[in-house]
Amino acid sequence: MNNDLDKLVTESVNEKSRNIDRVSTEKMIEIINNEDKKVALAVEKEKHKIAEAVDLITTALKNGGRLIYMGAGTSGRLGILDASECPPTYGVSSDLVQGLIAGGEKAIRNSIENAEDSKEEAAAHLQDINFTKNDFLVGIAASGSTPYVIGGLEYAKSKGAKTAALSCNPDSKIAEVADVSIAPVVGPEVVTGSTRMKAGTAQKMVLNMLSTATMIKLGKVYKNYMVDLQVKNNKLAKRAKNMIMEVSEVSYEKAEKYLKKTDYNVKLAIMMLNSGLEKRKAEQELEKYEGRLADAIKNNR
Repeated sequence: MNNDLDKLVTESVNEKSRNIDRVSTEKMIEIINNEDKKVALAVEKEKHKIAEAVDLITTALKNGGRLIYMGAGTSGRLGILDASECPPTYGVSSDLVQGLIAGGEKAIRNSIENAEDSKEEAAAHLQDINFTKNDFLVGIAASGSTPYVIGGLEYAKSKGAKTAALSCNPDSKIAEVADVSIAPVVGPEVVTGSTRMKAGTAQKMVLNMLSTATMIKLGKVYKNYMVDLQVKNNKLAKRAKNMIMEVSEVSYEKAEKYLKKTDYNVKLAIMMLNSGLEKRKAEQELEKYEGRLADAIKNNR
């Protein structure tokens, strides 16, 4: 495999945007939009690999492991974004899903271009979080050739952990190292090599799928409601009450009453309302079914 930039799909020139600097603003937006339309179709072609990765991640988390994202630049920031949104959405610990970026925390806001060239930094970052064979690592790199990501995947492999590679180039270097390769090939960027665009959008879509599907399989969703959300502000409190009202078919007042009774635990409130159980017994039943609300309700009607 040749890792030269000029051989990579993500670095090639997009013929449809060659004259983008000489068209009207509206035409400019049209060109970008038409290219963006290709992203979802590219991701669709990788759905079997995405599902394979979700099953491996779910197994790792059920066995006490963590989901770790690792990338440089845009790829690293997207991993951090996805990880940071899991606790408020699904009520999980901030340790369960983590994002690591080449250059460390400073690189979240500032571009540190040379940081991505260090395999050693990747190993050090994983050592800092005590990465073990029980964890799952997703290496993210649009090019598929970032040394920092390769180093992370190699370190994870040396520990016996399962891994996935997320790239936008076929037959990438990170694909050779990982257990599962997810490669939505979105084609050349509108601005040559600007992989924060289509490649970044594709990566964001895949990361959404990985974390969301995993959380669903872990019982963090009932029907299509985020029943483990953390009620941290007025907007979320209103969302929680509406959720309880709709799922349990009760009044706003009753939803509010049970939300307060359970210390703003939406899942527990729904369990109590739909099973008739008192708080402690409802908690025990949810624990028995590993937080899977549908199973707990079904077996306690």
